[in-house]
Amino acid sequence: MKHVSEYRDGRIARALVHATLHAATRRWVLMEVCGGQTHTILRHGLDELLTDSVELIHGPGCPVCVTPVHLIDCAVDLASRPDVILTSFGDMLRVPGSSTDLLHVRARGGDVRTVYSPLDALEIARKHPEREVVFFAVGFETTAPTTAMVVRRAREIGIRNFTLLVSHLSVPPAVRAILESPQNRVQALLAAGHVCTVMGWEEYEPIAEQFEIPIIVTGFEPVDILEAVLLAVRQLESGRHEVENQYVRSVRREGNGSARAAVQEVFRRADRMWRGLGTMPESGLALRDAFADFDAERKFDLGTTRSAVGSRPCGRGASTSCSTRTPTSATRVRRPRSCRSTSASSTRLSISAIEPTRYRTTHASGGPVRCPGRSASSSLHARRSRSSACAAAWRRDGSR
Repeated sequence: MKHVSEYRDGRIARALVHATLHAATRRWVLMEVCGGQTHTILRHGLDELLTDSVELIHGPGCPVCVTPVHLIDCAVDLASRPDVILTSFGDMLRVPGSSTDLLHVRARGGDVRTVYSPLDALEIARKHPEREVVFFAVGFETTAPTTAMVVRRAREIGIRNFTLLVSHLSVPPAVRAILESPQNRVQALLAAGHVCTVMGWEEYEPIAEQFEIPIIVTGFEPVDILEAVLLAVRQLESGRHEVENQYVRSVRREGNGSARAAVQEVFRRADRMWRGLGTMPESGLALRDAFADFDAERKFDLGTTRSAVGSRPCGRGASTSCSTRTPTSATRVRRPRSCRSTSASSTRLSISAIEPTRYRTTHASGGPVRCPGRSASSSLHARRSRSSACAAAWRRDGSR
């Protein structure tokens, strides 16, 4: 498939790995920001291919996993009300709050509906003027423009039974908070290309300058990440610290002007709690006063719906309060055992969520090759076994 298969080409990947190994005179510590990048790294065993020259630390992860518990509790509260239709993307339904999740609320009779766009939620509100319709708006800056657009549209056509439960997050402030930590070991950063497609990379430039750290904007395919690692290593070896764009097919320095303008009109920066990381200044988005009528927290007086669970930073498995039923860390949100695979090594941040699954690789002959071992997140041993097998497949077959 054009613009996909070439970014999974094993020959190109091997060349990038060899170039990185040749360029590195020491072992450097890099952090990828997005959980999608982490997924690719572990799925294809990229960390095993690069282990002699690069240590990859897993960063904050996906916005679903870091959504704070109290907002899940707010969604559960709303979905339990007979006059409310709670709409959400499907990946939020299983995320646990302090006592239950939206899927269980729906099983008990709550009107919880999966939508593929905020516009779907607005259409539900138009068709059901007798009900209150709430859209659970979750995501980084990537999805914030569509949320902003739907709020403007609702105001234009005069729909008053539509509100938002906002959990939009901003990545650069979270990156800054991580780099300011006394325990920080990160020497270079792989920034998320989808966020920068919308917002550009201008906000990363002062971060690179202040912390003297290379920041590479990259995509999510194996060749994207391997090329970004090579660019980061070359900067580190030469003593440079700049923002560099690997994801040239999608990202411009200024981002998407129309999308940024929509976000700026509807939202303002606000302090936001991240599950397992605590509250970080100006790391979230909140509706401006001009759009306060569309704020579900204000309209339904959800200020008292708060939970202490998840308010403390993750202790990499050391806290007895973090469990499958009451997860404190983001890594337990999607799959409970994913925490074990990352926290078992003290060199990895336990703040990323990896989907445990069996992955299919492609042999040079075109036939499928299944990597041996259990799922990626069942244990550190299983993850290492599978990653090693995937890395071996890359080296041997040259194709995936």
